[in-house]
Amino acid sequence: MQLANTKKIYFASDQHFGAPTPELSFPREQKFVAWLDEIKTDAEAIFLLGDLFDFWFEYKTVIPKGFVRVLGKLAEIRDSGIPIYFFVGNHDLWMSDYFEKELNIPVFHNNRAFTFGNKTFLIGHGDGKGPGDKGYKRMKKVFTNSVSKALFRWLHPDIGVKLAQYLSIKNKLISGVEDMKFLGEENEWLVLYAKRKLETQHYNYFVFGHRHLPMILSVGENSEYVNLGDWIGYFTYGVFDGETFELKKYE
Repeated sequence: MQLANTKKIYFASDQHFGAPTPELSFPREQKFVAWLDEIKTDAEAIFLLGDLFDFWFEYKTVIPKGFVRVLGKLAEIRDSGIPIYFFVGNHDLWMSDYFEKELNIPVFHNNRAFTFGNKTFLIGHGDGKGPGDKGYKRMKKVFTNSVSKALFRWLHPDIGVKLAQYLSIKNKLISGVEDMKFLGEENEWLVLYAKRKLETQHYNYFVFGHRHLPMILSVGENSEYVNLGDWIGYFTYGVFDGETFELKKYE
């Protein structure tokens, strides 16, 4: 992808809309929609790196209620010709083809490499990567198993969605506050993952979400690991202008 003059690529992650309640989530949704409205003026492309929703499941003919302003704004931007790319997170890993069919937004379930100008990127949500966290990795295999999804689909949406929201918000079954604490470079598992990837292929930027903590750390010569933060407490996003990558806070 080549960037036109004055154009930029934007990145955001971990909005968790719907949490802790739709009512409390609504102001954050409005803020995110306002941000989308601003960046569409100079966006070459927009990357959403997962956990846009605190819970998402696509039945064959039903999707979770709500989020109409976010979905409508994404549809408007995409219809204007601006590419949008979505990477599923651990809270919306049950996303199927709704975004692709209704919004014309490609959905990725794993990391993907991109080249913007002369800079190379490895992009993804970041969950389940690197060493450790074996409990979550086992749990993810269960959640993404076709049998598990089929059994869950048999639950009436009013029951299934309510149950999943309770587990996600109250019990922190999939992730918790520990994701928001800086562990030190030697213990940051996505930093270790990036360094391991550099042993076989060079990337200028590793861009992930999931950790909820905005940070940019050097992981090698001319290579940086970026975590985008979240839209719960930080309201941070990434922007690449063709030469440099910055983390910014949306006021």
